[in-house]
Amino acid sequence: MSANAFPAADKQAVYDVIRERRDIRSTFTMDPIDDATLIRVLGAAHLAPSVGFSQPWDFVLVRDEARRRRIQRLAQRQRDDFAASLPSDRQRMFDGLKIEAICSTPLNVVITCDPTRGGPHTIGRHADPRMTSFSTATAVQNLWLAARAEGLGVGWVSFFDPHELARELELPEHLEVVAYLCVGHVSAFPPAPELQTTGWARRRPLSWAVHDETWSSRTLPGGVTVSLLDETVAAITPADPAVLARAQERQAQLTKPAGAMGLLESTGERVAAAVGEWPPPMPSPVAIAVFAGDHGVHAQGVSPWPQEVSVQMAANIAAGGAVVNAAARQVGAEVDVVDVGLAADLPPMPGLLVRKVARGTADATRGPAITPEQCQQAIEVGIDVARDLVAQGNRLLVAGEVGIGNTTPAAALVSVFTGRTPDEVTGTGAGLDEPGRAAKAAVVARAIEVNRASADDPLHALAAVGGLEHAAMVGFLLAAAAQRTPVVLDGVISCSAALVAQALAPQVTDYLVAGHAGVEPGILAALSTLGLEALVDLDLRLGEGSGAALAVPLVQMAVRMLREVATFESAAVSGKDETPARVTEVEA
Repeated sequence: MSANAFPAADKQAVYDVIRERRDIRSTFTMDPIDDATLIRVLGAAHLAPSVGFSQPWDFVLVRDEARRRRIQRLAQRQRDDFAASLPSDRQRMFDGLKIEAICSTPLNVVITCDPTRGGPHTIGRHADPRMTSFSTATAVQNLWLAARAEGLGVGWVSFFDPHELARELELPEHLEVVAYLCVGHVSAFPPAPELQTTGWARRRPLSWAVHDETWSSRTLPGGVTVSLLDETVAAITPADPAVLARAQERQAQLTKPAGAMGLLESTGERVAAAVGEWPPPMPSPVAIAVFAGDHGVHAQGVSPWPQEVSVQMAANIAAGGAVVNAAARQVGAEVDVVDVGLAADLPPMPGLLVRKVARGTADATRGPAITPEQCQQAIEVGIDVARDLVAQGNRLLVAGEVGIGNTTPAAALVSVFTGRTPDEVTGTGAGLDEPGRAAKAAVVARAIEVNRASADDPLHALAAVGGLEHAAMVGFLLAAAAQRTPVVLDGVISCSAALVAQALAPQVTDYLVAGHAGVEPGILAALSTLGLEALVDLDLRLGEGSGAALAVPLVQMAVRMLREVATFESAAVSGKDETPARVTEVEA
């Protein structure tokens, strides 16, 4: 222990106020804040650290009711615009959230930033002017913690166009608004953040955020450094057998003949056991991750489409114009495009996550498609994407992809991990004729032979004949399983990734749902090895996650049956082997 440390009680008080700080919306009172308390809180904010000791903040106190009503209308307009942009499942959740308390507190505090304060020679700002805004954010945190120590609540309102807000506040043009805070006494502090208790988002574990020397090494101080992949695999446990038993018992009691709902019955039971909660929560919200990459094997003529279509379709999906987007809107899901290996770059746009490991793969018929290091990086991309989507509150994930030529590495992986011949598992992809398909199967066989790909070494096989999006999907599936979050598989690409994930962690299949059978022969071969049965068979072969998206309502229906269908006993319905009660004349 340092000789400069505070006494134990004082230290604990600091940690307590940090832990119990809340973003308040609903429990404010209009009791006035006395001046002495307010000065102490503002004084704490004013003691914040700042780049070059520039102290770029100012505090604007807003009490006027008419002005606050005008400001509230500005926030409401932005709230409405945001709500309209949400998938339907998120819209329903958002409708129940209170996002501001502008007129429900006696005081609003606006914290501004002066980017010119400190002059042109401010130490520490030369290379990165953003340091001024970052410094102001530390003043916000100081104010928040001091307010909590005083028993005051603070709610940060960020639903503003900053220029509109600055005009309403009549601020000088050179100032930036960093925070609009509602401050007041509260009737109670909630035990946890509201967005956590409502299921909008989850808190990320500290271990996810601590990196030891390199991004790939995640461990807490004093722990054993392990790779992100090893950590994720170690966290995967079997589906909960007790919940599975309860689900099966409940299924047998529902007011329907046993087996009458076919595959939906076992799907609901499996999803409940995967989540490990009873009754099972509805698998919603839903997020579709579309991993994008290009392939050097395209040079072997395995697709009739030019390679630039990969980036064009990825852009189309990110812009909301593809089939998967229409399917996502139909089922209320969000879509995220993850550029893990496109040869070209996409412009910044909402819904695009740039996580590029390389600009496409090498030609697998001449050597490994990607290096072991690139394979590891791509897997880690998938792990982080799944973790983030789960932390955002999503309860069902969908694995999709886009990339011209990606059914060729998928067929190679399916062949390696199922033991089927390349000819058995190679399909026509995006429009080959039979001679083209046969030539493609020969390319698959050559890639496997050249690289000596074997199921005995899953990571080597993945790097040798797979693709960057395939590797990312492996990480995605593993991380979802580690977080007890079911994933709906799409076509042959996601199924091939599932085979690799199964080889690394056999229990991962407890968390996978087969979305559709499709026309690619590799799908059924993969599903047989995975021990899964497809929910939908509509002769689909598009990819993108579109087929899996169509299966989402079936997964949700499977769980809803367990939650909502009455039992024979509760509905007073006679069971199959019961003698119906005789109806008396009075009852008749």
